[in-house]
Amino acid sequence: MPTRTPAPVTTSSPGSPLDVAGELLALLRDTTTEPRPDTQLEALTLAVAADLPVLLWGEPGIGKTAALTQLAESLDLPLTTVIASVHEPSDFSGLPVVGDDPAVHGVPMAPPDWAVQLVRAGRGLLFLDELSTAPPAVQAALLRLVLERRVGALRLPPGVRIVAAANPRSSAADGWELSPPLANRFVHLQWTHDHDVVVRGLGGTWPRATLPRLDPGKVREAVDFARRAVCGLLSARPTLVHRLPSGEARRGGAWPSPRSWDMTLTLIAFATAAGSSREVLSLLVRGAVGDGPGLELLAGLDRMDLPDPEAVLADPMGVDLPERGDLRQAVLDGAVDAVRKRPDKSRWDAAWTLLVRAAETGAPDLVVVPATTLASLRQGDWDVPATIERLAGVVTLSRRADRAAARSVPTASVPAGARR
Repeated sequence: MPTRTPAPVTTSSPGSPLDVAGELLALLRDTTTEPRPDTQLEALTLAVAADLPVLLWGEPGIGKTAALTQLAESLDLPLTTVIASVHEPSDFSGLPVVGDDPAVHGVPMAPPDWAVQLVRAGRGLLFLDELSTAPPAVQAALLRLVLERRVGALRLPPGVRIVAAANPRSSAADGWELSPPLANRFVHLQWTHDHDVVVRGLGGTWPRATLPRLDPGKVREAVDFARRAVCGLLSARPTLVHRLPSGEARRGGAWPSPRSWDMTLTLIAFATAAGSSREVLSLLVRGAVGDGPGLELLAGLDRMDLPDPEAVLADPMGVDLPERGDLRQAVLDGAVDAVRKRPDKSRWDAAWTLLVRAAETGAPDLVVVPATTLASLRQGDWDVPATIERLAGVVTLSRRADRAAARSVPTASVPAGARR
């Protein structure tokens, strides 16, 4: 059932000309919320649950601040908004306060009042707004706050979550590019408006953010899955462990580093335990390490559930072949590669059996490349299996199509006058 936000009580005196205006404003603000699928809102909520700092990127006026306000209300967290661009570095690092004997007691750094209030409350949502308009000195002061949760001499309690918002430099007032050290501490989410959500919200009903439901039975499995995914990719692609972009603008976004890979591991574990969709996981992974490394990792996740090549060769007729073409191709390539690494007549025959089955149950063109490779692995005393004849037509047809396509390319690219 939708929940209704209580209308604020007007403060004007009875009989005031502003009474009607206050009543009208109260009706305009009287809105409800409802559970509604929203990919970017779910990604934001999952990152908040994982206690990772989030940075929302979006053009002015698309509802970043309103989304954070609604998120705080839905999660029952007091909202503390700090406009980063109007503060001094000392507002985040603390103001020095001289005591009775500085040589004995030192000079403590006094935190601002908003930090004190958060510590007293023990929980809350700290919203750092207009981050891209904060000058470099303020961004430097924010480093410790975002990573270590320290403001002056205070440490924010574990119940405090940090979310920031920024406009692209092209649409920010006196905007600055985010410094690489600060950018690398956030999960970057591109915030866009959804037409249906906006229309329904203006009609009085907005989507409600809820914390993800983590399955206790999947916790250990989720952590193991996340570690295998990240470590598997970085073992195969060591250059992705740390890759600082060359352009200034890209350095102010998501890029891979040991810190951001650690955030990615956490996000995968939370998304797996919560049963989140692939769209949500994609937003989070790419928001932590960038599009290129993120897409590589997502592709690797698909292949983690593929059968072991040795198990495929041991039972080529009983193994489950994926329906998706790219995954099926990976299974076939893996089995052929296993034969290449340890050639044996029985393994070679099993691979042919697998290819025939794949051609008869799916797209035949997927077997052309692995069949050609497997044929090249034949040793002189190996008899050609009878099943290979069932693939001959597929390979011949594919080669004819390739030759026809090759002939058509230069013809199409040559001007008509040149072909005379």
